[in-house]
Amino acid sequence: MIIDFHTHMFPDKIAKKTVAYLADVCQMKPHIYGTYEELKQITLESGVDLSIALPIVTKPKQFRSINEFAARYQEKPVISFGSVHPASENYKEELRQIKELGLKGIKLHPDYQETHFDDIRYKRIVSYASELDLIISVHAGMDPKSPNDVHCTPEMAAEMIDEVAPPKMILAHMGGYQRWDDAEKYLVGKPVYFDTGVSLDKMSEQQILRIVRNHGADKILFATDLPWSRPKEFIKIINEIALTEEEREKIFYKNACKLLDF
Repeated sequence: MIIDFHTHMFPDKIAKKTVAYLADVCQMKPHIYGTYEELKQITLESGVDLSIALPIVTKPKQFRSINEFAARYQEKPVISFGSVHPASENYKEELRQIKELGLKGIKLHPDYQETHFDDIRYKRIVSYASELDLIISVHAGMDPKSPNDVHCTPEMAAEMIDEVAPPKMILAHMGGYQRWDDAEKYLVGKPVYFDTGVSLDKMSEQQILRIVRNHGADKILFATDLPWSRPKEFIKIINEIALTEEEREKIFYKNACKLLDF
């Protein structure tokens, strides 16, 4: 069994335009244009059993449309999380609505939400989302949108963990995209999950293994960040590096099933 804990999809009418814009910002070639049908097809073709779609509310006014769209996709092979913006004046009500819609978690992206992760508004959101038993996935590390202003550094994430202690928080991109040395320094060993999204093919095998072993294979989630990485390529990497079969099973699906209550 394989669960991809970090993918993206968009409504059909805006998917191609949105992904083309993001590709231009990131200077990366997408493998799909982000519709549900494309995500479903590549999920099944790749031997992935379930993909988790992670939407981002980039403006508070997007809350209703994005979360109502997400609520339509709550069955295998694709389920979607919701999202909330740190500038929302009604974040508690919005998080309760996400819970009532049956969504299992939220995605926060400090760069696209233009707020640093040590902001008190994020701490309040993470705290209340945790009270509601929601999973919290956070973009961590550098993003091509603002490469010189990292909105969620490993140090900021460590502060959140120390002050708020969220039991179901995931730091995407192995704790901090292109900030893996700092992730090892400030985050490894702390009670937080890392996902492998768009990172495995950019890290050395030695660093991947070191993080897995020192952080704990029970806190690593398989993820691609599709459309930016192909599932088959990341599955191949996990299968070829020097992990034990038990570690692979935890990374591929056991940790995800525990978080999702499957």
